Amino acid sequence: MKPNGFLAALVRFAESGEFREESYALPRAGKTALDLDTPENRWLAAAQHAEKPAAARFAAWFARRGMAVFDSLYRVLSVLICCTLIGVLLAVVCFLPPFGSAENPTVNEVVERYVCHTVDETGATNAVAGMISAYRGFDTLGEAHVLFVAACSVIVLLRVDAGARGRRRPDPAQTGRDMEYEPNGDLILRRVAGLLVPLAFLFGLYVVLNGTSSPGGGFSGGALMGAGLILHAVAFGFERTERFFGDAVYHLVKTACLAAYALLMAYFIYMGANGLDDHVWLGIPGTILSGGLILPINLAVGLEVACTMYCFYALFRKGGL
Repeated sequence: MKPNGFLAALVRFAESGEFREESYALPRAGKTALDLDTPENRWLAAAQHAEKPAAARFAAWFARRGMAVFDSLYRVLSVLICCTLIGVLLAVVCFLPPFGSAENPTVNEVVERYVCHTVDETGATNAVAGMISAYRGFDTLGEAHVLFVAACSVIVLLRVDAGARGRRRPDPAQTGRDMEYEPNGDLILRRVAGLLVPLAFLFGLYVVLNGTSSPGGGFSGGALMGAGLILHAVAFGFERTERFFGDAVYHLVKTACLAAYALLMAYFIYMGANGLDDHVWLGIPGTILSGGLILPINLAVGLEVACTMYCFYALFRKGGL
């Protein structure tokens, strides 16, 4: 039997939360018990439940128990993934050759290749640079991606909105929070920084460019240039530093360098894997223009490292670049 309009309206009133009594008193009459568990009401509740779309029913279930189930699944999957990764690593270790054995490739073919053929195959007189940026360039590309992901993670965690940075804050001596305040204009610090910052940039660039023929390369040269950026920000303030190295320049340089490195490495690997000539001029060994693709790779890595170092300092110092 289908309930009439009055009964349906009464059920909706009872389910709305405004009706909390077990009985309803009619005017000028005694209290009359109201039984909601009737066939008509059960039929109405079933019809209303059937009319709800699947998305609404799932949302209602997720609101009640979804987070608890998700948390349990997350814990179980985390343990399974960690155990699987540990098992894979242990299996790989079991298949490695014994350490120190004379039959290991690390003490015969590989070392001989690095030492005897680096200059001919890479154009770099620095065997370490040839090994890192050419023979094991894919490894170094992974390290550059680690820097990129680390910087992105720090930006997500520590970035402060521009509006929040622009608001005036109380005296840092009282609050202990000084991220909005620039250096106090120390004359000695500025004079020393004015002398050291250009030298840091120049020496960092020298280390990057000469990484193929002397100790150095992208990582060490990039660390020097990053230190120069940090020193400039400490001495002269972020506002002055952002005139030539702001947020837009940072994102452009960091993304372009990583993309250029990935493209160069992809071309290098593809040509080598197929036994094709890469048509890259190796240059004159011992000079700046040597090493083939190692020189642009060092430049990309150096700028990537410099950007990452300055990004970390700026985000920890003031919550932005």
